[in-house]
Amino acid sequence: MNGIINIYKEQGFTSFDVVAKLRGICRQKKIGHTGTLDPDATGVLPVCLGNATRVCDLLTDKIKEYEAVLLFGITTDTQDISGTILEKKEVNITADDAISCIGGFVGSIEQIPPMYSAVKVNGKKLYELARQGKEIERKPRPVTIHSIDIIDISLPRVRMRVSCSKGTYIRTLCNDIGTRLGCGAVMESLVRTRSGDFTIETAVTLDKVNEWADAGTIEEHIIPVDELFKDCGSISLKEDAEKLLKNGNSFKKRDIASLTEGTVPCRFRVYDHDGSFTALYDADAAGNLFKVYKMFV
Repeated sequence: MNGIINIYKEQGFTSFDVVAKLRGICRQKKIGHTGTLDPDATGVLPVCLGNATRVCDLLTDKIKEYEAVLLFGITTDTQDISGTILEKKEVNITADDAISCIGGFVGSIEQIPPMYSAVKVNGKKLYELARQGKEIERKPRPVTIHSIDIIDISLPRVRMRVSCSKGTYIRTLCNDIGTRLGCGAVMESLVRTRSGDFTIETAVTLDKVNEWADAGTIEEHIIPVDELFKDCGSISLKEDAEKLLKNGNSFKKRDIASLTEGTVPCRFRVYDHDGSFTALYDADAAGNLFKVYKMFV
């Protein structure tokens, strides 16, 4: 099976758990997810099957959106409520203080990855070192917070919606807000509501996928790979040019049977003469030469 399933990751599962369970349900090994969610977090986790695993990196780069509850007055070793409490402080801030401080984190910022994370330093995952009681120096990493909307504020809690780039740790954002205000803070809950074009409204649980498997209808619900690139143009090649396509070679305008422009300039979904999606190609400035960007066969 080739394509994407928008999974709703439930609490208690790791992202790896979801992939492992889907391998059993779908009875195929080639499956990958598009961005780790912590075990306590829930929400959108697009999972790629078969040749769709070749777009995992592209999907990971997409904008993410979360709903989080920030709890002031507590600091933990994991930066979320599940960790060991390191410090408790009185919360003597006002709602205006919190709103002003949170707004200051919108834009390009730097985050220091938490010790309890899957980031690798010198070949070791940080959480493996943290479980051994070790803490090492981590370099700040640039991330972008596109927006933060306050949904509700009832101190010591703030419920907020965060739109951000890949690599952003929402629990680190909560921790840094608490540090700046001097009272500490942790992430109390987290739901990923969007990852690129995939939203929580269309996400399905593993139990639902299991139902599809029992009914033999999984493939009817899989999102085709080329759907991810619907903003790109499309090209169908002439039959005698298909050898070029199958080998990932460049082709010229004269090899094209039909071409439709998209809103993404110079990038095209390429199909063989039978209509099977095969690759993404980029056109040169003149639109005469097309070179492979990514193959899907």
